Order: sequence, then structure tokens, then C-alpha cells
Amino acid sequence: MTEFWLAAGLLLLVALSFLLIPVLRGRRAQLEEDRTALNVALYQERVAELTAQQAAGVLDADQLAKGRDEAARELLDDTENAEPQRLGRLGKPLPLLAAVLVPLMGLGLYLHFGASEQVELTREFAEAPHSMQDMTARLERAVEAQPDSAEGLYFLGRAYMAQERPADAAKVFERAAKLAERQPELLGQWAQALYFANGKQWTEQLQALTDEALKADPNEVTSLGLLGIAAFESEHYQQAVDYWNRLLVQLPEGDASRSALQGGIERAQEKLKAGEGKVASAPTEAPATAAGPRMKVRVELAAALKDQVKPDDTVFIFARASSGPPMPLAAKRVTVAQLPIEVELSDSDAMMPSMKLSSFPEVQLVARVSRAGKPTQGEWIGRSSPLASSTTAAQHLTIDSPDQ
Repeated sequence: MTEFWLAAGLLLLVALSFLLIPVLRGRRAQLEEDRTALNVALYQERVAELTAQQAAGVLDADQLAKGRDEAARELLDDTENAEPQRLGRLGKPLPLLAAVLVPLMGLGLYLHFGASEQVELTREFAEAPHSMQDMTARLERAVEAQPDSAEGLYFLGRAYMAQERPADAAKVFERAAKLAERQPELLGQWAQALYFANGKQWTEQLQALTDEALKADPNEVTSLGLLGIAAFESEHYQQAVDYWNRLLVQLPEGDASRSALQGGIERAQEKLKAGEGKVASAPTEAPATAAGPRMKVRVELAAALKDQVKPDDTVFIFARASSGPPMPLAAKRVTVAQLPIEVELSDSDAMMPSMKLSSFPEVQLVARVSRAGKPTQGEWIGRSSPLASSTTAAQHLTIDSPDQ
């Protein structure tokens, strides 16, 4: 900001010069006029003396004429270098008043309508924060400067959560959700902050927020994780396993949270075993004794696409109902480097207990390449024709079409 104000000061001096120079020139012209008036007065006084001397008989007519001519020449010599008289000129008070008021008005207008706060924030964010508190303070100033920025509110809410301030985070996420037309991700973050702010007590509001988020996006990760935590805390271990399995299939292989999530699933399964509950297997496991339909499919990538994908791009292989919800009924997750591959889809790969292969008589097999790791959208896709879910013959899928 120092450089900005120095530059503004220099520009102000340049502007003032245009106002003050005419005033200084006006003073010089006034001095010239005053000297000319004095010379004229002296000339008239000299002529009067010559006339009095001629009347007294001291000078004759020729001497009077020569005296007048000499006085006139002296007057011309004194006035020949004077500037011509200006026909009009601003009064002195007006330029001086403008020189004072214009900078003050400019400063006031800039402070009111200008972007000095944004300039300062940009300079601050260009430097690495010294601590989490420093980053939070910067985000708070950014939100104050741009209160209608849902993105700024989102990052501030995440900062509050990192500082274990869930109540503050909940207020911020609520504002962000309203500004962003209740996007599923923001609804999930809002619900999570409320959950921890309320001492991990589940409420109707939390249920409504997570339901709304998952209705808009069945794979919204924060809502799935939160529902799994809430189910585990309330000792509904089967529900926790179901929600976390749905979340696990969306996480890339190298994601650091996969191991923690898998550990939570294993603890829930141990609880179920201790209580003689039935455990749903994780999507990556398919027990050989699983009951219900078992669909085998071989997936490969079209030769024309091999140069347009990366070996670590995610590939989702799943079955979905031909007529019904678009959510996968059974899913596997692999990478492009593993293609071609043969997999088997069964009820043990279900993402929800109530949504299984055996629940629908007709399904469609899909293989999707998703660089972002999202099963619902990607870059390339292969689809089968509608098939009976009881089909036992091995199927073949080729990923060869743009995903739209």
C-alpha cells in the first residue's frame, strides 16, 4: 500500500501544478500592471511640471514639446517589455479553493468506492501465512470485504473447522449454502459443522440437510461420511458400514483417508460380529458364497483412446437399473493400467442394502473412465444393452465413447 500512496501523491502534485501555475502567472501579470500604472503616473506628473514651467515663462513652446517627447520615450522604454493585458482571468480564490477541495474529494470518493481493502488483501495473500490463526484472520477480512462470495465463506468455514470452532463454521457454511443455491457439498459441510457443534447429537435438521444433499448428489462425500459417523456413534453399525462402503468406492487408491475409512468399517464389522449381526462386505471384496445374481464382465479400452488416458485414471465398472434410479447397484473400482480386466458384480458389491442387483429384474452394465474419480461423471464410457440381472454368461464392454 505504501507504493500506491506514493504514486497517488505524485499524481496529486502534478494535478495541483495545473491549478497553481496560472495563479502564480497571474501574480506576475499583476506586478507588471502595477509598474505600468506607476510609469504612466510619473509621465503625467512630468508633463504637468513642463506645462507649469512654460506658463511661468521658463520654457518656450519648442522646449515644452521636446520635454513631452522625452517623457513619452521614457514611458515607452519602461513598458515595452510588459506582458499584454489579459482580457479575463479567474479570480485568485477559485483556483486555491479547487487546489484544496479536489484532492479531498478524490480521497473521499476513493475511500468510499475504491478497492483499497482488496488491494491490501491481495498483497497479504501473496505471502505465505505464518500460522493457522493468521490464515483465518486473512479469510475473515476477505469475507468482510466480499460478503457475497460463497467461495470465501467456504474456505473460512474450513479454517474454523480446522481450529475446532464448529459453531462458527456452521454459521459460515449456512451463509455460503444460501448464496450458492444450496449446493450439496455446502449442505454436507453445514451439517457436519452443526453435528460437532451440537456435541455429536443427531437432530431432525441434520437429517434434513443430509437428505437434501444426497438427493441432489447421491455420492456427496461429506454427507456419507457424516451419516456413517452418526450411525457408528449411535451403535447402528450396519448402517455405518453401508454408508462408509458407499464413500470408499469413490476415494482414489492413493487417498490417505482410505485407510482410516477402512479401519472404521472393520471396527463396525467387529461390533456386528460381537452382536451376531450380519456384515455387508466392502465393495472391493466379493465373497465366494455370496447369494443372488453374479454378473461377469470383461472390460477393455478402445485402441483409439489409449493415447488420451493416463494409467492412473480411475475406471468404474458397475451395474445400474435399466428403469429406475441412476445409482449403481453394484460397483468395482480399478484403473486404466489394469485394463483389460474381468470382474464379477453381485449383491455383495451393493452400495446400499436396499439397492441390490437382485432388487431389479433388468440392468445395464457400464464402464466409465473418470479422471476426477467420480462414478457419476467422466471422460469416456462403454455401455451394454439392457440385460436380465440373472444373466450368467460373461459379458464384454469396450470403453469407446465420449461420456456425456
